[in-house]
Amino acid sequence: MGAKLVSRAGAATLIMVLASCTSASPHANGVPPGAHVVGGGCGSTTLYRDASQPWASTAQGPSHLVQATGHGDQVTAFLFGYPLRAGDPQDRSNKILWVVRTPRDGSELVIVAHPLGSASPSVEQHESANSSPGEIYPSIVNVPKAACWQFTLTWHGNSDTMDLPYGS
Repeated sequence: MGAKLVSRAGAATLIMVLASCTSASPHANGVPPGAHVVGGGCGSTTLYRDASQPWASTAQGPSHLVQATGHGDQVTAFLFGYPLRAGDPQDRSNKILWVVRTPRDGSELVIVAHPLGSASPSVEQHESANSSPGEIYPSIVNVPKAACWQFTLTWHGNSDTMDLPYGS
Protein backbone atom coordinates (compact mmCIF):
# COMPACT_ATOMS: atom_id res chain seq x y z
CA MET A 1 0.00 0.00 0.00
CA GLY A 2 2.85 2.39 0.84
CA ALA A 3 4.42 1.82 -2.56
CA LYS A 4 1.18 2.77 -4.29
CA LEU A 5 1.00 6.04 -2.32
CA VAL A 6 4.56 6.90 -3.24
CA SER A 7 3.99 6.19 -6.91
CA ARG A 8 0.75 8.19 -6.89
CA ALA A 9 2.49 11.07 -5.15
CA GLY A 10 5.37 10.79 -7.62
CA ALA A 11 2.95 10.78 -10.53
CA ALA A 12 1.13 13.80 -9.12
CA THR A 13 4.42 15.65 -8.70
CA LEU A 14 5.47 14.77 -12.25
CA ILE A 15 2.14 16.02 -13.61
CA MET A 16 2.50 19.31 -11.71
CA VAL A 17 6.07 19.78 -12.97
CA LEU A 18 5.07 19.05 -16.56
CA ALA A 19 2.08 21.38 -16.33
CA SER A 20 4.22 24.21 -14.99
CA CYS A 21 6.77 23.69 -17.77
CA THR A 22 4.05 23.70 -20.40
CA SER A 23 2.40 26.87 -19.11
CA ALA A 24 5.76 28.61 -18.85
CA SER A 25 6.72 27.72 -22.42
CA PRO A 26 7.60 31.02 -24.10
CA HIS A 27 6.06 30.08 -27.43
CA ALA A 28 2.72 29.25 -25.82
CA ASN A 29 1.92 32.98 -25.51
CA GLY A 30 3.50 34.05 -28.80
CA VAL A 31 6.90 34.83 -27.29
CA PRO A 32 9.81 33.27 -29.22
CA PRO A 33 12.65 31.47 -27.45
CA GLY A 34 15.26 33.91 -26.13
CA ALA A 35 12.88 36.87 -25.98
CA HIS A 36 12.04 38.82 -22.83
CA VAL A 37 8.46 39.74 -21.97
CA VAL A 38 7.77 43.47 -21.80
CA GLY A 39 5.09 44.78 -19.47
CA GLY A 40 2.25 46.85 -20.84
CA GLY A 41 0.65 44.36 -23.22
CA CYS A 42 -3.10 44.07 -23.40
CA GLY A 43 -5.83 41.58 -24.25
CA SER A 44 -4.35 38.19 -25.01
CA THR A 45 -1.23 39.45 -26.81
CA THR A 46 2.11 39.45 -25.01
CA LEU A 47 4.74 42.07 -25.88
CA TYR A 48 8.40 41.03 -26.00
CA ARG A 49 11.86 42.09 -27.20
CA ASP A 50 15.43 40.81 -27.78
CA ALA A 51 14.46 37.92 -30.09
CA SER A 52 12.08 37.48 -33.02
CA GLN A 53 10.04 34.66 -34.45
CA PRO A 54 12.41 32.47 -36.52
CA TRP A 55 10.15 32.81 -39.58
CA ALA A 56 10.33 36.63 -39.33
CA SER A 57 14.12 36.69 -39.80
CA THR A 58 13.86 37.38 -43.55
CA ALA A 59 12.54 40.84 -42.69
CA GLN A 60 15.71 41.65 -40.77
CA GLY A 61 13.62 43.51 -38.20
CA PRO A 62 15.50 44.96 -35.24
CA SER A 63 14.91 42.40 -32.48
CA HIS A 64 15.65 44.98 -29.76
CA LEU A 65 12.33 46.66 -30.58
CA VAL A 66 9.14 45.72 -28.75
CA GLN A 67 7.27 43.09 -30.79
CA ALA A 68 4.04 41.12 -30.73
CA THR A 69 2.98 37.94 -32.50
CA GLY A 70 -0.54 37.36 -33.79
CA HIS A 71 -2.84 34.86 -32.12
CA GLY A 72 -2.46 32.50 -35.09
CA ASP A 73 1.36 32.86 -35.27
CA GLN A 74 1.05 34.29 -38.80
CA VAL A 75 2.13 37.91 -38.27
CA THR A 76 4.66 39.76 -36.12
CA ALA A 77 4.53 43.47 -35.37
CA PHE A 78 7.74 45.41 -34.75
CA LEU A 79 6.68 48.51 -32.80
CA PHE A 80 9.04 51.32 -33.82
CA GLY A 81 6.75 53.80 -32.04
CA TYR A 82 6.45 51.99 -28.70
CA PRO A 83 4.68 52.93 -26.59
CA LEU A 84 1.96 53.53 -29.15
CA ARG A 85 -0.11 56.65 -28.49
CA ALA A 86 -3.66 57.60 -29.41
CA GLY A 87 -4.35 60.58 -31.62
CA ASP A 88 -1.73 61.90 -34.04
CA PRO A 89 1.53 62.14 -32.06
CA GLN A 90 3.77 64.92 -33.41
CA ASP A 91 7.09 64.07 -31.74
CA ARG A 92 7.22 60.52 -33.14
CA SER A 93 4.94 58.25 -35.13
CA ASN A 94 3.09 55.03 -34.37
CA LYS A 95 5.22 53.15 -36.87
CA ILE A 96 4.57 49.41 -37.03
CA LEU A 97 6.43 47.02 -39.30
CA TRP A 98 4.19 44.02 -40.00
CA VAL A 99 5.98 40.81 -41.01
CA VAL A 100 3.74 38.07 -42.38
CA ARG A 101 4.63 34.40 -42.28
CA THR A 102 3.12 33.36 -45.61
CA PRO A 103 3.97 34.91 -48.99
CA ARG A 104 2.06 38.06 -49.78
CA ASP A 105 2.38 37.50 -53.54
CA GLY A 106 1.83 41.17 -54.30
CA SER A 107 -1.37 41.51 -52.27
CA GLU A 108 -1.99 44.42 -49.95
CA LEU A 109 -2.30 44.16 -46.19
CA VAL A 110 -5.70 45.21 -44.88
CA ILE A 111 -5.58 46.45 -41.29
CA VAL A 112 -8.83 46.79 -39.35
CA ALA A 113 -8.67 47.83 -35.70
CA HIS A 114 -11.18 48.62 -32.97
CA PRO A 115 -11.07 48.80 -29.18
CA LEU A 116 -11.09 45.33 -27.66
CA GLY A 117 -14.69 44.37 -26.84
CA SER A 118 -16.23 47.17 -28.95
CA ALA A 119 -17.02 47.47 -32.65
CA SER A 120 -16.43 51.22 -32.75
CA PRO A 121 -14.68 53.40 -33.29
CA SER A 122 -12.80 51.51 -35.96
CA VAL A 123 -9.79 52.23 -38.12
CA GLU A 124 -9.12 50.66 -41.52
CA GLN A 125 -6.12 51.08 -43.75
CA HIS A 126 -4.54 49.31 -46.70
CA GLU A 127 -0.79 48.88 -47.12
CA SER A 128 0.69 47.92 -50.47
CA ALA A 129 3.18 45.08 -50.91
CA ASN A 130 6.00 47.23 -52.21
CA SER A 131 8.65 46.92 -49.48
CA SER A 132 11.48 44.51 -48.83
CA PRO A 133 13.30 42.50 -47.57
CA GLY A 134 11.01 39.59 -46.84
CA GLU A 135 7.26 39.64 -46.39
CA ILE A 136 6.88 43.08 -44.80
CA TYR A 137 4.39 45.93 -44.71
CA PRO A 138 5.50 49.17 -43.02
CA SER A 139 2.70 51.33 -41.65
CA ILE A 140 1.77 54.14 -39.31
CA VAL A 141 -1.43 53.28 -37.48
CA ASN A 142 -3.08 56.09 -35.54
CA VAL A 143 -6.21 55.45 -33.49
CA PRO A 144 -8.62 58.04 -32.04
CA LYS A 145 -8.59 57.04 -28.37
CA ALA A 146 -6.42 55.34 -25.76
CA ALA A 147 -7.44 51.70 -25.29
CA CYS A 148 -6.44 48.13 -25.97
CA TRP A 149 -7.02 47.83 -29.73
CA GLN A 150 -7.73 44.56 -31.48
CA PHE A 151 -6.17 44.32 -34.94
CA THR A 152 -7.35 42.03 -37.71
CA LEU A 153 -4.79 41.74 -40.50
CA THR A 154 -5.55 40.10 -43.85
CA TRP A 155 -3.36 39.49 -46.91
CA HIS A 156 -3.43 37.07 -49.85
CA GLY A 157 -6.16 34.86 -48.35
CA ASN A 158 -4.53 34.79 -44.88
CA SER A 159 -5.46 36.52 -41.65
CA ASP A 160 -4.40 36.89 -38.04
CA THR A 161 -5.33 39.02 -35.04
CA MET A 162 -3.50 40.68 -32.16
CA ASP A 163 -4.18 43.17 -29.40
CA LEU A 164 -2.01 46.28 -29.01
CA PRO A 165 -2.11 48.96 -26.32
CA TYR A 166 -2.43 52.64 -27.22
CA GLY A 167 -1.88 55.16 -24.42
CA SER A 168 -2.66 58.85 -24.25
